[in-house]
Amino acid sequence: MTTIPLAPPTRKVIGRTHHVRDDGTRVHIRTCPLCECMCGLELHLDDDDAVKLIRPYRDDVFSQGYICPKGTTLGKLHEDPDRVRTPLIREGDAFREATWDEAFARCEELIHGVLEQHGPTAMTAFVGNPVGHSFSLGRYGALLFSKFPHIYSSGTVDQWPKNVTCALMYGNQWKIPTPDVPRTDYLVIMGGNPQASGGSLLACPDVLGELDAIRARGGQVIVVDPRRTGTVDHATEWLPIRPGTDAAFLLAICHVLFAEDLVTLGTLVDKIDGLERLAPLVEEFTPESVAAWTGVPAETTRRIARDFAATPRAAVYGRIGLCNQEFGTLASWLVDVVNLITGHFDVEGGLMWGKPVSAPLAWVNNTDVSGVPTFGRWHSRVRGAPEVLGQVPASCLAEEIATPGEGQIRLLVTVAANPAISVPDASLLEAALPMLDCLIAVDNYVNETSRFAHVILPGVSPLESPHLDELIWGWAVRSAVKWSDALYALPDDHCDEWEIEARLGWLLGGGTNADFDLKTLDDGWFSALCRMNGLDPEQILPRYDHIGPERMIDLTIRMGPWGDRYGENPDGLTLAKVKDHPEGLDFGPMVPRADEMVRTPTGQIELTPDYLVGDLPRLRARMQEAADGTVLVSRRHLRSKNSWMHNVKVLVKGKDRCTLIIHPDDAAAAGLTDGARARVTSEAGSLEVPVEVSDEMMPGVVCLPHGWGHDKPGAQLSVAREHAGVNNNVLAPGTFVDELSGNAAVNGIPVEVTRA
Repeated sequence: MTTIPLAPPTRKVIGRTHHVRDDGTRVHIRTCPLCECMCGLELHLDDDDAVKLIRPYRDDVFSQGYICPKGTTLGKLHEDPDRVRTPLIREGDAFREATWDEAFARCEELIHGVLEQHGPTAMTAFVGNPVGHSFSLGRYGALLFSKFPHIYSSGTVDQWPKNVTCALMYGNQWKIPTPDVPRTDYLVIMGGNPQASGGSLLACPDVLGELDAIRARGGQVIVVDPRRTGTVDHATEWLPIRPGTDAAFLLAICHVLFAEDLVTLGTLVDKIDGLERLAPLVEEFTPESVAAWTGVPAETTRRIARDFAATPRAAVYGRIGLCNQEFGTLASWLVDVVNLITGHFDVEGGLMWGKPVSAPLAWVNNTDVSGVPTFGRWHSRVRGAPEVLGQVPASCLAEEIATPGEGQIRLLVTVAANPAISVPDASLLEAALPMLDCLIAVDNYVNETSRFAHVILPGVSPLESPHLDELIWGWAVRSAVKWSDALYALPDDHCDEWEIEARLGWLLGGGTNADFDLKTLDDGWFSALCRMNGLDPEQILPRYDHIGPERMIDLTIRMGPWGDRYGENPDGLTLAKVKDHPEGLDFGPMVPRADEMVRTPTGQIELTPDYLVGDLPRLRARMQEAADGTVLVSRRHLRSKNSWMHNVKVLVKGKDRCTLIIHPDDAAAAGLTDGARARVTSEAGSLEVPVEVSDEMMPGVVCLPHGWGHDKPGAQLSVAREHAGVNNNVLAPGTFVDELSGNAAVNGIPVEVTRA
């Protein structure tokens, strides 16, 4: 594919200058939008209005001077010469730059062609996780994604078990509790590596500093992981565990708690249903019976159970390594169960819910109104995979595109996603994407997926958008709020991301560009939000002279716990008041709120839902099989954010990070030495990769990072191509999933490792 020169970045500064330094440098303040840390940044501009330096903003009420390497690169992301800034339309094997009118005209032609020939069942979307960190993509996603019978997302690769358990236990799939790290004295981290992630489904700045503080006050930090990660350097104990066996370990913890009369519901004694059912379920899972399978000695399991129960302020935190394994939903459920039956839930220092200044939109749909979710309401056309929370495994997408017949996918819209790298059985999807009649990518790059697109609609750089996090504050350790101005104006005629979603949704619903009315559509969406909050839109709409995300944010702040409720509480918050405080506003640490958060049909926390306990026989059967052979797990790096930041030179330079880490004993058995090349083979595929011999891996487990494989023809990522690496999803079988959630099991993949 022909590489085209892309338009240069614009630098028309529109953000407020926070202060001017003695040397004349203008300093702007904003929040980093890249992850849950939400770090406050100082952006220093040079005489050409380019960002010459980014450093931590020490007066930020939330991050208080914490920053990671990724946050320092926002200027480089904006200036990246490979970033797409103008719509691209495919012509033959090449792209050409186009106007927005031309691009949307082509989208209409392609979309309506598929609708007329195949109907809406031939259309779908794939949503990437940057949507959850965007100023507008998440807030306006409903206008686009509601037009599809169902969609695919990165959620079924990294977190769907948490969504399933929260929907069943608490009444909402996005009401995900998180550990009160700053106030705990005993923290068990399972399948999480905050040293690399900064915290996942956990918003706590400088997590490693908080772990050090736990140790300094005499507390315990235990990391349960098959790899001795960087987080272990800040822990008191590393507990190696065989991948995929975490549920059995947690069941053994529960067994000890019941057997030794250590169970207490604490403050939630009248809020939890199902305790009497739990004891017989865990009775057979003694620490001794699971030790051979998990690799965790029975005496260690008993010690941790006793110490955890005896510590007044304690929490178990389970993250992605628990979710994307064979028993991900059981493991995710049991993390919460252990906290609940030791009185460490909804209390200081335990597992708690955040209290956002503006409640996330996703918290509206609760099962006390919609009913307990049922799964398998429909099945995927080819594999017959059951639906779970409206989705099937992401790996199904390739076969749904490639297999002819009624309902074959002919149209795909990707939003901030690169599934050609991020989805299991990646080689199958790579082969299927060129078969589409229409692929529209909302993306900032011609990457491994969008290289097959018919139209690429560029999003905005992090500096061209205002910012106020939405969903993230739901699992933040403090109630705070921060607003960031856009630093740079969008280029002339550039569509903002929320308008892109709205217009594509309109076209997918059968509308035309000629009759698209953004104001009317947005007024309708805003009116629906008013009604969700018990407001009369006829009274609220006239208060605003603008449309778009800002009035939506103003509404959620006003109707939040500290809001002015449109005059009912005159001293309360509005977005305008938040904007007056660039350092942010802080309303204190997490507080108990189970009574208001739990919205199940019974109003109770459901400790033992049938759907979850029904998977225990599968676990028992699996435990009877021999735990031998080598298995593969994934990893990420502090300087990586999935695949999309590998085009920033300062983040990928230096030592090769795409290596296979293997224990010295396993390396010797395979005839491998440090720096040699190994061939790794699974039932899905095979690849060659450099070896890194290290005792940071437990024996029998090898580790390969995800998000690499940037050597594909047609992708226009010049820096990433120089550091291509290999794609570990080539090794991930698409049918290897957690059966309860459909989440990919990309940790614990059986592999063979030999000399290349």
